[in-house]
Formats: sequence, C-alpha cells, structure tokens
Amino acid sequence: MANTSARLLRLLSLLQTGRDHSGDELADRLGVTGRTVRRDIERLRGLGYPVHSVRGAAGYRLAAGAALPPLLLDDDEAVAVAVGLRTTAGSSVAGIEETALRALAKLEQVLPSRLRHRVNVVQTAMVHVGAAGPRIDPGTLLTLAEACRRGERLRFDYTSADGRETRRDAEPHSIVNFGRHWYLIAWDLDRADWRTFRVDRLRPRTPTGPRFTRRPIPHGDPAAYLAHQLSAHTWPYQATVTLHESAEAVADRVWPGMGVVEPVDAHSCLLHVGADTVPDLVWMLTSVQTDFTVQNGPPGLTEALRVQADRCRNAVRGSDLRENAG
Repeated sequence: MANTSARLLRLLSLLQTGRDHSGDELADRLGVTGRTVRRDIERLRGLGYPVHSVRGAAGYRLAAGAALPPLLLDDDEAVAVAVGLRTTAGSSVAGIEETALRALAKLEQVLPSRLRHRVNVVQTAMVHVGAAGPRIDPGTLLTLAEACRRGERLRFDYTSADGRETRRDAEPHSIVNFGRHWYLIAWDLDRADWRTFRVDRLRPRTPTGPRFTRRPIPHGDPAAYLAHQLSAHTWPYQATVTLHESAEAVADRVWPGMGVVEPVDAHSCLLHVGADTVPDLVWMLTSVQTDFTVQNGPPGLTEALRVQADRCRNAVRGSDLRENAG
C-alpha cells in the first residue's frame, strides 16, 4: 500500500506540470505498466482530481476541478504558501485577513511535522510592519480585475485628491499594487488619454460596458507606466538632471516611484524626479550617489543644492585635525 501511495503522489506530481502526458510516457517515468497507470488514474479520479483523457493521443491532462482535492506541495512550496498567507493577512485588502488566516490554519493542519516546524520558525521570526493606508474593498478589486481580463469598458464614480466627484468611462488595462496603494491603469475615453486611478477612490457601476480592443500601454508595461506617472506627473515639484553614469549603472539606485531613468549614451542618462518639496528633491538627487547636472527644475532648487553643499562642508570642517589628533 505504501508503494501505491508513493506512486500516486509521483503520478500526481507529473500531471501537475500543466501539459499533456501520454500513457506510455507516464508508465516509463514511473517504471510500471500501462495498465497500472490506467488504474492509478482511476484512483486519482476517485479522490477528486479531474484527470481528463486526451483524445487521439492516448494521454492524460490534469484540469482545474470544481472542488479542491488534497494539494501536493513539496517542502519549499509548502513553506512559501504559508509565508504568503501570513503576509497576506496584513495586506490592504479589507476583509482578507480572516480568510488568509483560516486558509493558513487549514494548511498547517495537514502539514507533516517537519514542515510545520519550518513554517513556525519562519512565522516566529517574521515581523510584518504594515504601513497605514487606505483599505480596498475586495469586491471592487474583483470587478476591476474581471473587466481587465475580459476587455470590457468600465463605468465608475471617482473622487479626486481634492474631493471632486466625477463619473468616468474607461477601458481598463491593469491593476498595479504600489506601496500602500492600488491603482487602476486605464484609457480614459472622455479625455482620450491614459490615466491612473486610485482604487480606494473608485466606485464601479454595473453592468460593465461593451468589449474593446486593447491599446498598447506607454513605456511598454503597466509597472513602468505607473512609475513614470508617480515620479514625473503627480508631484508639485519636478526636476530633470543629467546623471554622469550610464542608465544601467544607476538602475539599482533609483527605486520605483522615485524617478524615471532615460538612457542617453554609455556614460550618461537623464533622471526625471518629483517630490512634495524642494528639499525632498535635493535629498533624492544626492541619494543616487553620482555626479549630476541640473537641466531644469523648480525655483529654489539651485539655492537648496548650495545650502546642502555648505551644510556638508561645514559638517566635516576640521575633521582631519581631530582624526590626526586621535
């Protein structure tokens, strides 16, 4: 019986790769006859796994089932799922905490003792610091996701940052989670342009509208577009500087939302940044840790950079003498 159980787990592992498998291939991988494979397939079906026969190829395929049968996870996968559920419990999606914790409790009940120990070790050491932020209604998130997937126009009421209420008609493209916020990226039909919308300020209207043909998004992908919008268009103070290093060299020093790097040549690139204040701009520019030249910026930026330079010089004045004396 032990050999049969181990073989069933091995068979299920092969079927979970997501492609079709011939009976001969499965028999060869398992070291059994084709007749044994057919019996084992029937056993899996009896346990609730939807193993479909593939016509014309004498093969099998594992499909998604209506009910959730027992999961087969290796050690690393089980720990990854448990940690993911624990992290999800502190997310910004309203009401998902309890659901994630229930799922985690069910998973822990069926984990072998060695895996349960590993999960407990990680959870004991892990501290989740949740930044305060708006809560997202999961129903709203699902409605937006379905409209994006189906390519259906979306009508919704939207509250801007200044409290102004508008009704929008848009072609949704993607949902992006960035920091503490969720954003919908969509083509605004009334404004004939791409826009980003904070999901916590959005109230979908039903039903959704007609299908549409997906448009190519600026900057190639949703994450890049959002990073560009957040760094270059939504801040009251904006600047562009030339960094005297290549775009590849500074890429790791410019985090998403801080700014957008535009390659120039092998030795320089442009950095477009935005911030709430001019001193914040100074901090962001100097944090890249490379020489730069200001191309354009708000009034006061040049003076703020001079003040910062003087402050740094004053901080180290006489330090060589003190170090030598020590």
